[in-house]
Amino acid sequence: MVLDPSRPAEAAVLAELRASDRLREVHDRIEDQVEELLRCLAPQDPFGGRAPARAVADALGGRPAAYGRWVWYPWSGRLVHLLPEAEFRLVRTDRNRDKITREQQQALLGRRVGVIGLSVGSSAALTCAMEGVGGSFRLADHDRLGLSNLNRLRAGVHELGVEKSVLCARQLYELDPYLDIEIHRGGVTEETIEDFFGGGDRGRGLDLLVEECDTPWVKVAAREVARRRRVPVLMDTNDRGMLDIERFDLEPERPLFHGRTGATTADDVRGLDREQAIRLLLTIVDEQRLSPAMADALTRVGRSLSSWPQLAEGVMLGAALVADAARRILLGEPLPSGRHFVDLETLIPALSSIPAPIHAPSLPAPHGAAR
Repeated sequence: MVLDPSRPAEAAVLAELRASDRLREVHDRIEDQVEELLRCLAPQDPFGGRAPARAVADALGGRPAAYGRWVWYPWSGRLVHLLPEAEFRLVRTDRNRDKITREQQQALLGRRVGVIGLSVGSSAALTCAMEGVGGSFRLADHDRLGLSNLNRLRAGVHELGVEKSVLCARQLYELDPYLDIEIHRGGVTEETIEDFFGGGDRGRGLDLLVEECDTPWVKVAAREVARRRRVPVLMDTNDRGMLDIERFDLEPERPLFHGRTGATTADDVRGLDREQAIRLLLTIVDEQRLSPAMADALTRVGRSLSSWPQLAEGVMLGAALVADAARRILLGEPLPSGRHFVDLETLIPALSSIPAPIHAPSLPAPHGAAR
């Protein structure tokens, strides 16, 4: 809840919260934020010849508590004092310049990104939000956080059992409370997929989709809708740093998965058993190009392995690849469809043997030093 203390109704809500036993912490560093704002607006002379404290006091107009916005986070009981939206965004993304210009940043914040699958996808969503790649997000996952997710998903043990869509939305709002976030707690189904993409009377449509779901029907159906609606799709597999780019916005007739599944439709993959689903996934990612460990693991899922292995390092790398590609696509750069690998074991290969250590030559002791 974002509250403007200059509006009587919202000031009343704020007063009620302050008196409530739900309030656990008030976090007010508005003077620091205003000082940063002044430095961002005028790096050469941020305070106009005044002392920093005087310049900040002048900007606050003598009423610090009435300046900006107060943000209530009910899940943590925190009330946080922040800059107004435009100023908050300017300061929060200032260190992006000029890898991303302010004009580009404004354009990116006007875009809507959809993410399906919020184990791997939550890192991609968070990285995009941190960089300001998207000001609106649609998040879909039917699952809840389990203990085995904590090897790769940024969360705490106190959040076990929380819905992944809710958990991701909370993290994004704690980063930027001015984001527009819509969650689909049941994931994407036949009944909800059109609502997830939006558009028309369903609200503004997606500008880009990040698909990180393990369910065959969802993978195929999401691409069918994206192709029909001309929405680009990104997918990271967090194995060998594989990134898929499907520019359905530029190629509305492009075959799904770069043609690897032929004419297979979502109806064709409905109700596959475990073996059939794994075979389809191996076809999609190209079994011959998987890492040996992953190729072996996929044949043992449900036997000696509970699920396929995923490492935090691969998930974080994939998030960076997705955010980079999303930024370039949404800014109109000519990034084509394709499959790319950023395989760290290939880029940073291990030696066949470890060389002997190099010892620095001993230096003579300084004159007069004890021996």
